[in-house]
Amino acid sequence: GELKMALAMRMTRGGRRNRPFYRIVVADKRMPRDGRFIEKLGTYDPLIANDDKRVVLNAERIKFWLEQGAQPSPRVARFLAKAGLGPQPEISVTPQKSAPKAKAQERVKEK
Repeated sequence: GELKMALAMRMTRGGRRNRPFYRIVVADKRMPRDGRFIEKLGTYDPLIANDDKRVVLNAERIKFWLEQGAQPSPRVARFLAKAGLGPQPEISVTPQKSAPKAKAQERVKEK
């Protein structure tokens, strides 16, 4: 359709200090993390021990947005795989974001 923009499926953080709560949303990639989003697709409550309420997903809408080309973030991709809505991502031990930067990696290689 005419919705051809950089779509991302990712989490926005809510909740107060030390009590994180995340909404799983589809948003324009260029928007800030907790900024404007297009549609809420579910929630993630890391404070709940593993049960059904920890990750809540709206399957129909997620399928729709994946068809529109929305790219799930690594963590969201893992939730989708667990719910049988997407391929299992290959789980890297360090996420891309927190991986050591180029300079640090070079130092490791030299050793």
